[in-house]
Amino acid sequence: MSRRGLAAVASVLDQAASSATNILVLVLAARLSSASGFADFSMVYVTFTVLLGLNMAYVGQTVVLEKETEGRLGAVCRSSVLFTAGAAGAAGLLLAVAGLVVPGNAGWALLALGLVLPLVLVQDGLRYCFSALRVPERALAADALRLVCVVAALAVQPQGASAGRLVLVWGVSALPALGLGVWLLRPYVRGARADVRPYLRRGHLGQRFVVEFAVGNGSSQLAVLGLGAFATPLAVGALRGATTLFGPLNVLFNSANAFGPPIVGRASGKRGVVRLTALMGAALAVLGAGWAAVLYALPDRLGRHLLGDTWAAASALLPATGAQYAVMGLGTCALLTLRVLNPKATLSLQVVFSLLSVALLLGGYAAWGVTGAAWGLAAGSAAKAAAGWTRVARLRAPAATPGEVTAAV
Repeated sequence: MSRRGLAAVASVLDQAASSATNILVLVLAARLSSASGFADFSMVYVTFTVLLGLNMAYVGQTVVLEKETEGRLGAVCRSSVLFTAGAAGAAGLLLAVAGLVVPGNAGWALLALGLVLPLVLVQDGLRYCFSALRVPERALAADALRLVCVVAALAVQPQGASAGRLVLVWGVSALPALGLGVWLLRPYVRGARADVRPYLRRGHLGQRFVVEFAVGNGSSQLAVLGLGAFATPLAVGALRGATTLFGPLNVLFNSANAFGPPIVGRASGKRGVVRLTALMGAALAVLGAGWAAVLYALPDRLGRHLLGDTWAAASALLPATGAQYAVMGLGTCALLTLRVLNPKATLSLQVVFSLLSVALLLGGYAAWGVTGAAWGLAAGSAAKAAAGWTRVARLRAPAATPGEVTAAV
């Protein structure tokens, strides 16, 4: 296999290791906690997921689009790590203060997240540096160690452990992987000068990506948080538990979003790009439907072994969540097509149809409870996929390439 092929395999395996970590964290937390305890943990973990996505959009996506010029990538990687550490420290401080204000176990869990946030965000951000440097096998080594350490740390926790304790153990277990990642990155950044000023300037490309994330991914996560605020935290646990079971598909979706543009961009013309992404979308849709069928047929005994007390509520949402993930495969590839052919075409699409998804989520809950909320998300994903492919069909010619990192927002 060629060097490029090995790098592609390592990138997918690294994404798989990162996604498996998130999946197993939720599975272990569900098994160790009561239904109410897992609801508290889920609320805090959704908060972390939103912050992780914001960092990926603002820092990670701009790093992987950097061109490989002599000495440039080392400085970019050092700067990205320094900026992530500073931003995570500031966000962690705010979370810790909020944790002291919020009463009960949820407050302690929020405080714990604030304390460990710099560790987990910097550790995750290192893999974008390795991807830009064309050494994804180093990211794989660090993320594999992260997976082993977090599973081992959570596996020895006592039954009924509080959400705050689980969050603290999860965060501190990132230290070995963080240390390994910094050590593996050191040869590439030695002597490079860090400069965080580009991240603070108006016009930084990450600002566009943050807006797209906020309305595309973050809005649904925040809607779930809002659902727990005015309805019941148990609804958050059920939705989060059902989504966790579809974690393997997130590996493929995230790989397509993070590493797909350079690969798809090599196709010949619009027709070649669309043919490739349409095949990818169809394959992801079939996988989503098939995985949903497997989970729906899972015996209750095995389901409870995976999610504990949360299984009963989560299993009722599997048809809706399965439908959502099937159409998400089509939608992901539609947005990937637009990112390659005309990056500016995605923002308005994300804004309109992500807000529609939130409205359908909340409206579905108001009408039919948590099952209605799940079907609302599925309907919103279907509408976004349809609109995305309609926009692709109307495109006349490519307007830009993914490598234009210095373009203004």
